[in-house]
Amino acid sequence: MDNFEFYRPTQYFFGQGESARVGERVAALGKKSVLLVYGGGSAVRSGLIDSVEKSLESFGIAYVAVGGVQPNPRAALVYTCIEKGRDANVDFVLAVGGGSVIDTAKAAAVGIPHEGDFFEDFYIKGMQPTAGLPHGCVLTIPAAGSEGSNSAVIQKEVDGKVIKQGLSSQFNVPRFAVMDPTLTMTLPDYQTACGATDMMAHVMERYFTNTTDVSITDRICEAVLLSIIETVPRVLEDPHNYGARANLMWAGTLAHNNLCGVGREQDWATHHLEHQLSALYDCAHGAGLAVMFPAWMEYTLNHNVMRFAQFAHRVMGVEMDFADPVNTAREGIVRLRHFFKSIGMPVSFKELGAREEDIPALLNLLGIDKHSEGHFVVLGRDDCEKIYRIAAHCDD
Repeated sequence: MDNFEFYRPTQYFFGQGESARVGERVAALGKKSVLLVYGGGSAVRSGLIDSVEKSLESFGIAYVAVGGVQPNPRAALVYTCIEKGRDANVDFVLAVGGGSVIDTAKAAAVGIPHEGDFFEDFYIKGMQPTAGLPHGCVLTIPAAGSEGSNSAVIQKEVDGKVIKQGLSSQFNVPRFAVMDPTLTMTLPDYQTACGATDMMAHVMERYFTNTTDVSITDRICEAVLLSIIETVPRVLEDPHNYGARANLMWAGTLAHNNLCGVGREQDWATHHLEHQLSALYDCAHGAGLAVMFPAWMEYTLNHNVMRFAQFAHRVMGVEMDFADPVNTAREGIVRLRHFFKSIGMPVSFKELGAREEDIPALLNLLGIDKHSEGHFVVLGRDDCEKIYRIAAHCDD
């Protein structure tokens, strides 16, 4: 196990009815003026935004609202948030929604006090923020884990090319997260399944590591994965099952607040490979991950067969073939794809709506000529191309 520093100061308010108390949570921090960020659509129709606004008003908290966040959140709306937040002199940013809304709020929170262009400086040049407004969230879609993570992913079209990048910073960690499982009961099945796939990918990016003697975090990873695999079918069968919804919601947080990743090298190549799919095709992030993760696993399997065999045995329930653990490892990948298909996820380019002829464009978006990807196996351009082609041909 490697040395590590782990600090996540997020306070979680979990349970039915908690969203009605968000004004109290903001007031407890001594904040007076809020930038309220949300997506729109269901959050407005359900009355959630109205409820949040009334809760803020009841504690004398002023707010300026910005709606319209889209999946795969755009920098354009972040600029709007920054402008409105500065004009209103806000001292807190509140997100109401899923990962895209929370990431938009995070980007605004570091962008408001920043003198330069937030996307150019933080997302392209790789500068680290030196300040950020405190922020919190009311989570409505368990998936990205952004309610407990230090990361935020934003995309922007630059010189005719869509750039989708992440920023990791302690300024991105929310001060609080309000998590009411009842808010997730009206999510469409596809969105629920995409969210669960994203959670699993967050764990697997940490699970496949070259770091040795990490049995404690191995077991934490495995427990979270097993719980997700067990819970998703229950949620899809009965969307109003509070216990199942609650477990899935908390699993999303544990998958990405880095509890599963401390003391171990992490990979993240698959996320970067998928970001180019969702940038080019505007597909759901979880759907793209369902296509890319098994493809990445197939390509990197021989790097450490026993780690893949361990995953297959402990997580996917494959009987260990000690005489030839490659068989165990391969069957684990087969079962993972089968699970994704069973919950309605695509597992190939064709099912996702992607095209093999676009692979050169995906590689150009990835910018792989300028750097490598991954840590478990360090990938160059040829490697990434082969992984994309596995994903393109997995149904052949």
